[in-house]
Amino acid sequence: QVQFVESGGGLAQPGGSLRLSCAASGFTFSRFVMAWYRQALGKERELVASVSNLIFRTNYADSVKGRFTISRDNAKNTVYLQMNSLKPEDTAVYYCNVLDGGKPGAVWGQGTQVTVSS
Repeated sequence: QVQFVESGGGLAQPGGSLRLSCAASGFTFSRFVMAWYRQALGKERELVASVSNLIFRTNYADSVKGRFTISRDNAKNTVYLQMNSLKPEDTAVYYCNVLDGGKPGAVWGQGTQVTVSS
């Protein structure tokens, strides 16, 4: 079955960096656009960044543009999110999922908590 295992979160200071990883399984990874989403406490889940399956075209939410970089390794079925210049408003649980027809898939992983605080 479809599974996502996110890792790499933690506590970072404002201006710091973290690198998230997501190992995907149970589907043909290389056929899908992959994305990172996040959900802050009391807020709806939002799309942060996406990377296309073959030419690796990327898109970012305005709030993270220039600070975050999404990438993928189709040989390892893994998607990454390099987060630099972190801000307190980046604090959230981060999830990866496919982006199919503008929507995420139905199955979610446990996510990884990112907390940005001094």
